[in-house]
This record gives sequence, structure tokens and C-alpha cells, in this order.
Amino acid sequence: MRPVRRADIPSPRPALLGALACLLAARLAAPCAVQAAAEGKRFDLETSDGVTLATWLYEPPEDATPLATVMLVHDFEGSHRTAEPLAVALRDAGCLVAVPDLRGHGASTDRAQAGRDDKLDIRQMRKADLEVIAAGAGGRLREQSAVRGDLETVHAFLASRAGSAPDRLVVVGCGAGATLATLWTAADWAWPPLASGPQGQQVRALVLVSPSWAAKGVSLQAALASEAIKHEVAVMVLGGTSDRDAIRLFEQLKRQRPKEWFDQRAGAEFTKAKDVEKPGEATLFLMQLDTPLTGDKLAAEADTAARIKTFLSLVLTADD
Repeated sequence: MRPVRRADIPSPRPALLGALACLLAARLAAPCAVQAAAEGKRFDLETSDGVTLATWLYEPPEDATPLATVMLVHDFEGSHRTAEPLAVALRDAGCLVAVPDLRGHGASTDRAQAGRDDKLDIRQMRKADLEVIAAGAGGRLREQSAVRGDLETVHAFLASRAGSAPDRLVVVGCGAGATLATLWTAADWAWPPLASGPQGQQVRALVLVSPSWAAKGVSLQAALASEAIKHEVAVMVLGGTSDRDAIRLFEQLKRQRPKEWFDQRAGAEFTKAKDVEKPGEATLFLMQLDTPLTGDKLAAEADTAARIKTFLSLVLTADD
């Protein structure tokens, strides 16, 4: 069963074009517009290699309609603080949002390993150190995995907190964090099923804000070979006018989903696959905003939050 079910939204074709234009136009009414940031709750988690991972949880209001569980991955040299405007906006839209300070960033600089304490500094970390952020492997059972990097540790925390797999799991990555988010999504889908049911394939949607094709030597290429990224997970690529990697990534994914894409460039009319008759039939979106902002700064814009909320409302159709 595909994790993204086609939304059944009846409308005649003329109305469809108007709906799509309104849906993904340059300006949206922003019900989840960025508000004054309210701090989340801090939790200190531990990765399999001894990193103390400071993670902030932003819980939606009790009366909010649940929309998704979001793992938000900040850009390199950022932290939960630089991602907080988007975290708060998504929280106010009904999402439970977890934002870790990635290793070497913010409050996640301590590692106890081999009987000694180390201080992590992103400026001194090498490719292998960064790849661990998105790693989760070792053994057949995910709950007992030998390698549990930053994002896998956050996922395990969310699962233990809920008592089951996170509901409607979405991964949002910014800049280099988008590269890591894509790699971890592919890893999530790679876990083999058990007799009791699946232990992976939990990510339902992926949002990539100013994605970097290669970040500090860590490349998207391996993840793009994954069936999850090519076909299964709904993907939104969002960038400013200077984000060439966003266009490059969208064009590659578009070749894998020739019947399921929607393309909105800054200052241009939208285009779409000819087979897309209803908004929910697209599983791949490109949104280009008329701004030079990138990474966490672009993610902090109210337009970005509004578009992400609209995308999630479209693709997270319950399989009830």
C-alpha cells in the first residue's frame, strides 16, 4: 500500500485550475503565519555514539486538529533557534514538532565515548561524522539498532513517547539539513518488515527547503536511488530564486514521477503533469519564492510555513 493516498476532491476542470492557482500562488492567506516564538520543551537524548542531543518539542494546542508529527532539521551552523519560527508556525497549525540541535550545533556539543568526554565542533567535523546524523542501522530490529544517529534518536524518542510509530510522520529539512533529511528518509524506508508488521516506511512526506545537492561532502545521490524518494514519499521542494539545487533536484524527481508533479516558479504561471486533475493527485511539488533568502532564513518566512501547511493538508490523507 502506498503511504500517500490520492485525495478525492471533486471539481470540474475550470474550477481545478483556479483552485490550484490559489492553492500554490505567490501569496497565501497564512493561517499558520509565523507568530512570536514560544519556546518548546527541552529533552536531552543520547545517540548510540554518546552524543547528548538537545531536542526541543513543540506541542500543538489541545483544541487543534492534529495534522502531522514533524521532525524539523535545521541548516548547518544553525540550531533549533534558527528553525524555531517554522516550528512554532507548524505547531500552531496542529503539528507536533521535534527540533534537535544537530551534533556540533547549539546545545549538542557533548559526547561521552571510550571513557572520555569530547566537545564537538561543526567546523572540525568530517564527512563520516556528518553521515552519522542521518544513520540508523545495525541488526534486524530497529528498536535495537547498533547505530542510531541524531535523526534516528529523535524518531525513537517520538515513538517511545507515543507508544507506537509516530502518526503521519513528516520530515522537514533546511539547507544542508534537507540533504540529511532525505538520507534519513531513505534509511527509514530501508528497514525490513517483521512478521508483526512494518518497522520502517513511516515517513509520509518530505519537505526540502533550499536543499543542497552536496553538503560538507555528504551527497543526496545515494538517497535519490531509493524507491522511497523516487516514487513513494510525497515531496515538496521549496526554494528562493538563487536555489539552483532546488531546481536540479525537482527536475530529477520529476523524471521519476512524470504524471504526478506540480511546478510553480516565481513570477510565472504554474505548470503541472497533464494527468493531474485534482490537487491531491500530485505527489511532487516545486515552490519557488521570489526571494534571495535560503536555508533557515527562508524557512522562517510566513509564506514558507503557509505553503508547507497546504502541502501537508493535501498529501496526508488518512488511510482509514
